[in-house]
Amino acid sequence: MSFVVGTAGHIDHGKSTLITALTGIDPDRLAEEKRRGMTIDLGFAHMTLPSGREIGIVDVPGHARFMRNMLAGAHGLDAVLLVVAADEGVMPQTREHLDIIDLLDVRSGIVVVTKVDLVDDEWRSLVEEEVRAAVKGMSLEMAPVVAVSSVSGEGLRELVSTLDSLLETAAGRVDSGRARLPIDRVFTMSGFGTVVTGTLADGSISVGDEMEVVPGGRIVRIRGLQRHNEKVEEVGPGSRVAANLIGADKSDLERGDVLAAPHALQPANRIDASLRVLASAPQPIRHGAEMLVHTGTVEVGCRVIVLDGDEIPPGGEGWVQLYLARPIAAAAGDRFVLRVPSPAMTVAGGGFVDVAPRRHPRHDSAVGASLARRAAGNVLQEELRKYPRGVAVSALLKASLAPESDIDRLDGRRLGDWIFSDEAWSSMATRAAQEVEAYHGAYPFRPGMAREELRSRLGVPASAFPAVVRGLVEDGRIVERDGSLAAPAHQVAIEVDGPAMNLVRLLEVQRFAPPSLADAMLQTGADEEMVRALAQRGDIVRVSDDIAFSKDAYEAAVAIVKEVVAANGSVTVAQLRDRMSASRRPVLALLEHLDSQRVTRRVGDARTLR
Repeated sequence: MSFVVGTAGHIDHGKSTLITALTGIDPDRLAEEKRRGMTIDLGFAHMTLPSGREIGIVDVPGHARFMRNMLAGAHGLDAVLLVVAADEGVMPQTREHLDIIDLLDVRSGIVVVTKVDLVDDEWRSLVEEEVRAAVKGMSLEMAPVVAVSSVSGEGLRELVSTLDSLLETAAGRVDSGRARLPIDRVFTMSGFGTVVTGTLADGSISVGDEMEVVPGGRIVRIRGLQRHNEKVEEVGPGSRVAANLIGADKSDLERGDVLAAPHALQPANRIDASLRVLASAPQPIRHGAEMLVHTGTVEVGCRVIVLDGDEIPPGGEGWVQLYLARPIAAAAGDRFVLRVPSPAMTVAGGGFVDVAPRRHPRHDSAVGASLARRAAGNVLQEELRKYPRGVAVSALLKASLAPESDIDRLDGRRLGDWIFSDEAWSSMATRAAQEVEAYHGAYPFRPGMAREELRSRLGVPASAFPAVVRGLVEDGRIVERDGSLAAPAHQVAIEVDGPAMNLVRLLEVQRFAPPSLADAMLQTGADEEMVRALAQRGDIVRVSDDIAFSKDAYEAAVAIVKEVVAANGSVTVAQLRDRMSASRRPVLALLEHLDSQRVTRRVGDARTLR
């Protein structure tokens, strides 16, 4: 198992010197850093602890002007070494770095008092007391304090042992299967091409894997991997890694980009978050404030929408929605820091709760309740709530970055590839039953509603509707009848002595010479809906828009057609008209209907049986 440890602390307190003393590796790699004796950008080293644990070390600059570089290296740490020089004590950047560690919720660490060879024991004790006072109430409140001298070597062995013991109880990274590598450095190596480095926040990656650059969408392939300057075929979460890429030049990538499994991570433009404002902040975070958000290795401008008030005071907490100046790669649970650009200072931070939210109404308690449930770990359940008409399981997993095994623990209704929250399904089932009942009220002589009409009324995607119908039938809310959808208790009721049956009797009396449907309806008081119902029930056979036969008359007419064809080889309109003692109009309509039903086939002026 591999761990990542970072440094923090004021400029010139000996962070880089300490790392060199521990590992034998000088993390200051830039010529300017060596010339000025000051860390400007991130530096990296590694070592193996006595237990055999391997750790990667990220050394950060301490100068206030390079805070954006410090923040790019402070993400994804398993532990931190807060460095305080014995000859100076707690300084401004000590406190700001400590605030950042607290906002990023790094809870494992050691306070390292360096340069103890420059002070006497009494002064050392005073500095250690000052340090303990500084970390009180912070995430590092329980951190051990170790005094060292990188020059004489005093305390270094104790520091290594303490770090080893600290990591012994550290929780290992869980491999979710969705690789995510925030890029903190991009460069070109002669003979190899483009190389990126970063701390693998999640998942595992292997040589040959395809990865997506988020945001941007460029697909690259991993040509080679190194961990702690050694070639490897695969690396797991929590590792410092260098990846040689195929498919991108150095100019195509930058710090803040993320390598992710293809299509697993969507760029975020708007993010819901829990926010805590530092007690030391000079003023509240007001609704609409323009700020800089730092998360992972990226820095981006944002506008802060305060959801449950007009501001969040110093020392206060609240829910916010961050409107980002440009899309970034982010995931729920990621920590972030907010800074004001001028005068530059850290003022707040927290955790992302939803990286693909809708716009929320402000001052809505339901929004806060939903975010609280999501922050408490019900991410998948709350994600499901966002889809009142259901969602494909694959889309839900992609949006929440959850493993498929979590689907079975949801409070919801799964129907094949689709899933609905309990609230969404209950609402949809009730609405479907109401729509069908309303349809029966409007069209009592119809057996049911067309499937497409119900789908349209419910607003359900066409791909989901078969699953919805199956669920409604299983629940007994509707039944399928002759290709239409009906309430289980619905029956087409035609009164024996009513207009509809009077129309049937009229057609039966005038068997082969029925009046036009318009005349028959006028004589009996039947309407178009009744005619439709009679035809669907089979009481009448409608052979054209204006001609219908009673069932018995139709069957008798077809028998006559077959009889004439059997005797003569074919039948004409004139022959059938004479045989049925009928006028030309109903006879022609009958034969054209039989043609369409593929009973007969027209050959010239005659018909033969198919």
